[in-house]
Amino acid sequence: MLMKQMKYGWILALIFGFGAARSQHFMLHPDQFEAYVEEFNRNDEELYVQEIPNQNAWDFLQQNIPLFECPDKQLEQTYYFRWWTFRKHIKKTPDGYILTEFLPSVPWAGKHNAINCPAGHHFYEGRWLHDPNYLKDYARFWYKGGGSLRAYSSWLTDAVYAFTRVHPDDAFLQELLPEFVQDYREWEKIRLDSTGMFWQIDGWDGMEVSVSGALNKQHDGYRATINSYMYGNATALAAIAKKLGDLKLADVFQAKAVQLRQHILERLWDEKAGFFKVIPRGLPGLMHSDVRELHGYTPWYFNIPDERHSRAWEQLFDDRGFRAPFGPTTAEQRHPGFRVSYEGHECQWNGPSWPFATSVTLRSLANLLHNYSQQVVSNRHYLELLTTYSRSHQRVREDGKLVPWIDENLNPYTGTGSPARDWRIGHPRAGPRKRRGGKRQRLQPFLVCRSCHSRAGWYTSPVR
Repeated sequence: MLMKQMKYGWILALIFGFGAARSQHFMLHPDQFEAYVEEFNRNDEELYVQEIPNQNAWDFLQQNIPLFECPDKQLEQTYYFRWWTFRKHIKKTPDGYILTEFLPSVPWAGKHNAINCPAGHHFYEGRWLHDPNYLKDYARFWYKGGGSLRAYSSWLTDAVYAFTRVHPDDAFLQELLPEFVQDYREWEKIRLDSTGMFWQIDGWDGMEVSVSGALNKQHDGYRATINSYMYGNATALAAIAKKLGDLKLADVFQAKAVQLRQHILERLWDEKAGFFKVIPRGLPGLMHSDVRELHGYTPWYFNIPDERHSRAWEQLFDDRGFRAPFGPTTAEQRHPGFRVSYEGHECQWNGPSWPFATSVTLRSLANLLHNYSQQVVSNRHYLELLTTYSRSHQRVREDGKLVPWIDENLNPYTGTGSPARDWRIGHPRAGPRKRRGGKRQRLQPFLVCRSCHSRAGWYTSPVR
């Protein structure tokens, strides 16, 4: 018996010893990736410094982020660039840590220069930080610290719940549950009407100058965005309440989610176009807009649609739909209202590619591939969209050097940033360019976190 035990002991030692050796060989070490951050720092003109300056960026990142390696080194570079950018927006305030969308102060922001529009992305991306206290402070700021919680549409309750699934903390959820409930009820007061659906002005969805928004004077409508967000918030509230033992509250919000899902599927789905569309308010009847817009994929972010709705994804990889070299576009290209304009409002959702929307689309597509049985798209399509998105995180500087970069929005044909204020490179389909104000302008990084989770963008300032 002793010999038998010794025999198997040697076998196990050989197996696990070999496994340990292999794991040592394949384990990622932080120093493999430090060069990325050093290069990002060299390329950056650090105009604004918040809690963690560039000189401390690597110390923070190696202690807090998951390491990642892949054969596509440009994609790998983008991964670390996004975390380097995220770190820039951590800000210490009297109300604790928050994340900003803009580094310079902007007049449309709220307390501490915070804006709730990208907060859902902030939590979904930032939940992988090793230290959870940054986002715990940030959540408390929105719900208890005076943040402008309903300035823009948001899936914030859903996102905070997603954060706690990585960093479980029932006491934290219990603390914020009354605030989650109050926030939902306030949204019902200001944006829920007799149709049973939520409505929003396109600009307060963070999606100004949209094709569907132009169909009525107030630019408002029943949109897949806010209705999907509120479905996500309701299902999160139901799950939180159930987890904390409040079954009555869980039933209330589960019922709200079921009813809202029914309205999204029955009313916002345009069967003829095979797409979720906006219904403009104030027009006769509940008539769909005549345009497919990228935010029509938002319902999949929360796994709302049925299998039969999967045909909508054909449009994402159609050159007349949303597909573009640096896309996807925010409106289908076949529509006469599609524009990539170099004049007018700086934030236009009638054509340019927006990382905010691309990030929602990427997560929605991942949900489609994981959770639905469909034959419309495959893993290959996801990789195409992801690598297109990653390649969009670059620009060629005036000295000819290609550097990591992320813009608030970009020309979907050239990859250059913010069409309405981009003076560098034109494209036959982009329309005429104009320089504004008589001074050449350059883009300065404000590097936000609003796409894939974070909205990373830029602001313009005159060249000195």
